[in-house]
Amino acid sequence: MSVFGTQMHIVTLAFVSIEIVFFFYLVIFKLSRPDDETTFLNIILLFLLITYNVTGGLLPDPKLPGSFFLQEVIAYATGFITPCYFPYYVYKAFGLTKLKFHAYRGIYYFLIVPYLIFVIVFRVSGNLHDAQNLLVIPVLYAVWVIISLIKAIRYKYNINFRSLEARQEMIVLLSSLTPWVSLPIITYLNLAQAIEATITNIGFLLLFGLQVNRNVQQLRKEHRRLIESEQYLLNWNTNLQEEVDKRTKELEKVNEQKTNNFINLVHETKTPLTLVKNYLDEYIDKYGSAEELDIIKGGIDKLTADVINLFDIERFTKGIDVYRHNKVSDFSSILKNNLYLFECYCKKREIACHGSIEGNIFIEADPNAINRIVNNIIENAIKFSSMGGQVEISLKGENDKITFTVSDKGIGIASGQQQKIFEPYYQISHKTNNLQGMGLGLPIVKRVVEDLKGEIHIESNPKINPGTKVTIILDRYLLQKEDAPLNTATESNSSIHTLVDYDVPDSVYTQEKKTILLVEDNKAMIHFLFNKLNVHYNVICSLNGSEALKKLQNIPFVPDLILSDIMMDKMDGFAFLKVISEQNKYNHIPVIFLTAKSTPTDRLKGLKLGAIDFISKPFSFEELSQKIETVINNVIKQQRAILTSTISNLKTLGSDDINSPTDLAKFEQNCKMFNLTSREMEIAKLISKGVTYKVIAKTLFISEKTVNKHIQNIFEKAVVSNKVELLSKLSK
Repeated sequence: MSVFGTQMHIVTLAFVSIEIVFFFYLVIFKLSRPDDETTFLNIILLFLLITYNVTGGLLPDPKLPGSFFLQEVIAYATGFITPCYFPYYVYKAFGLTKLKFHAYRGIYYFLIVPYLIFVIVFRVSGNLHDAQNLLVIPVLYAVWVIISLIKAIRYKYNINFRSLEARQEMIVLLSSLTPWVSLPIITYLNLAQAIEATITNIGFLLLFGLQVNRNVQQLRKEHRRLIESEQYLLNWNTNLQEEVDKRTKELEKVNEQKTNNFINLVHETKTPLTLVKNYLDEYIDKYGSAEELDIIKGGIDKLTADVINLFDIERFTKGIDVYRHNKVSDFSSILKNNLYLFECYCKKREIACHGSIEGNIFIEADPNAINRIVNNIIENAIKFSSMGGQVEISLKGENDKITFTVSDKGIGIASGQQQKIFEPYYQISHKTNNLQGMGLGLPIVKRVVEDLKGEIHIESNPKINPGTKVTIILDRYLLQKEDAPLNTATESNSSIHTLVDYDVPDSVYTQEKKTILLVEDNKAMIHFLFNKLNVHYNVICSLNGSEALKKLQNIPFVPDLILSDIMMDKMDGFAFLKVISEQNKYNHIPVIFLTAKSTPTDRLKGLKLGAIDFISKPFSFEELSQKIETVINNVIKQQRAILTSTISNLKTLGSDDINSPTDLAKFEQNCKMFNLTSREMEIAKLISKGVTYKVIAKTLFISEKTVNKHIQNIFEKAVVSNKVELLSKLSK
């Protein structure tokens, strides 16, 4: 029963329709699992099966284009291609390794070649029946494939051949493949299309059913594993969350304890600082001041300010009120009182300070809080202004608002840092001086402004124009008759003493004195050390490693000792030591680090770079002085020893003496005594003749790096540190 006026039987059409549905199902399944190779093999098999059913069902048909010969050749071709694919399919899809020969070679020898012969005979004779007689070879090969299939399944399952899975696979493969492998027999018998389609397609449907069953079983296993994994992850996450919560609480508790200990420590430090500060002020009032006392007072004032800032920032962090804003303060008077002190300092630094302060500006706030704002903002403006700069201070009232503005022409603040400067302990990298802080001033100012429901704004763009403008806007208070505004703060303005600047001079060079290069970023410290060391030594001062390198290149002499800090801007102490250690002119200079950064890791790093000692801050100058004297005396002794040894060797060892037979034999004997290799002996002889390392490398056709390595080995074997000592030992 044909359909649509074609040669295709309705049974064939039914199978084609079912297979097309399966084909698209497999394509979708493959898209969801792109790594599934078996599905890809099934898709190819289905495509070949559909092609075979369509061509076998429609051809030959005189209504369709093409000759009878061409249509038959196409129909037979699709009938041969599918059996050719089956051995490869079961070899890959079912892991039947014993079918490898048939998958890669047998199909060419016994199916494709016979098909080509069939086409030639059919073309020459024009008789299809005569050409079909040649299909006996594929028929015999089909029997061979079936036998090989049984053996391959037995080999695959080995002792488990009688298992349900093995028997199931054996039955389905034989049922599905036997009709296809024996397709030439079906074709030769010229069975009806419906019978042929039923035999070949039923077998495939069984095969596909087996694959579907296996896929379902696999999906079930994966689904169970997924559920188990999800359950495991859920339990693991629950346990992890519980552990994280537990550890978080423990860490919070430890952190709280540390914070409380820190606050207690800061609090306890304030008491002795207060006593020292007051007794010092009292002593200065009675007996007058001196430079040393001013330095001590500045240091104590800075330490006091840092301790207060630390204490206050922790109180702000814990939500404790630092100030009580239930008082009325005279902002104008507080600013004027502070401005006088800042103006005096600005004159010393040749910084122009202009103030435009409107009178009778009142605010409902603690006067100490206003004092804190004023001091920190103006101090920062002065800190970051260079000599000859300008600072403008403005205070004015606008309706119900107060605007306090401070502008400078300093280094400015990059846009990416304008919010970070309000974070505790954050510092802008800048040219180092003795005005370093802890990065707590602006964070405290911001907290105070927020407590007063005010705003703080930063305007700065150093890429376009230098300088920074800080604007603080607060609520203005309208003074009442009964109010008694406060015009001073109980907290003293100690920060102004930390702004004392010191010159960084160099000694007038005296040939009789040894020279020390001092590299230190704190001007107060460098001022102190210079005054102490300048009595006995020439002292060259630098504020960082980069500046020190420039001075080394410009001065006409080489320092005898370097004292260097580690933590410095531009170039720190480690980087500075690394640079000079790579330069022959300076790598012999002993280096002592003076630093607060003296962890075991830092000490090891410094010693590896060539430092001879670490002195931790705070230190005793007497101890430092003794170490300097010891190091310089040792250097002098080494220089004398080398000079004496050199003179002695020059007297006993002429430039050509090594060439005399007696001395040469003695030289070689000493070389052997120190276990020098033949190459090392060659290099030692050239050294004795005064040949440079570069010439030695060219003479021996080796690299200069290799020469250095050999010389290092020679020094180690002879237990010497220089060429003079080596020649002395080898010539004895």
